[in-house]
Amino acid sequence: MKAPIVLDFDRSVGALPGATIIDLADWQEAIRFGCSLRRLREVRAVIESRLPAAHGTVFLGSGDYHHLTWPLIERRATDGPFEIVVFDNHPDNMRFPFGVHCGSWVRKVALLPFVEHVHVLGISSGDVSAAHAWENYLAPLRRGKLSYWTVGVDTRWAARFGLASAFRAFDTPAALIERFIDERGASKRPVYLSIDKDVLSPDVARTNWDQGRLSDADLIHVIDRLAGTLIGSDITGDISAYRYRSWWKRKLSALDEQPEIDAAQLAAWQAQQHALNLRLLEHIATASR
Repeated sequence: MKAPIVLDFDRSVGALPGATIIDLADWQEAIRFGCSLRRLREVRAVIESRLPAAHGTVFLGSGDYHHLTWPLIERRATDGPFEIVVFDNHPDNMRFPFGVHCGSWVRKVALLPFVEHVHVLGISSGDVSAAHAWENYLAPLRRGKLSYWTVGVDTRWAARFGLASAFRAFDTPAALIERFIDERGASKRPVYLSIDKDVLSPDVARTNWDQGRLSDADLIHVIDRLAGTLIGSDITGDISAYRYRSWWKRKLSALDEQPEIDAAQLAAWQAQQHALNLRLLEHIATASR
């Protein structure tokens, strides 16, 4: 098994066997939730200088750092073309005028020429409902580069915009997982996998964001079916408590209705997350090329 990497912004990821830890605590305020493109280039240079040429799954910490998936995918350009499978309770394809943030990075990777398609699986957030349609970047959906796989969300509005084929709506997680596996079939197309654990029910693992309906068994079922095709992976959605120093980040996170973290429960929730990380890591290692 290739050694995992921890991009350690927030001290939320527990000890992993053989992991390389890249200490990025000094970047937490600048990068968490969102940042300018200049700031992203700066932290990317720091990460690149410390990242081994060959490595396993990259752990990002809280879902507030999911936009770091973008540079991780960019550095896989020579492995292309490949697909991206994202597990997330949100589309991460939302408008953000200040650079990039954890909810806007999918548009960036959908623009990459070596990315064939991006599947976002498990969305149960209202971010893809009619009320928030204007916040989504529609171009990657219209161009056939991006698909939303949703659970329990009314997405009928998409048909009025000619986007029906980009939206897959299901009543249950089981139906979604079954259809995705069925459509993929025996395909050996290479895949980059990105998991935000906010796609999971809170009973499975608590995160920093509103959460979805999938189980850990759902994730593992798909990972196992991707065996022999995974060229890279990252995991985010660990839980941590942080108060921003900058007022505008406090305001933006409040607008996104990020839940308050119960300090008394934090250690127990992180232990639950750690056990899940170990299980996911085992299955990803088996499925990787």
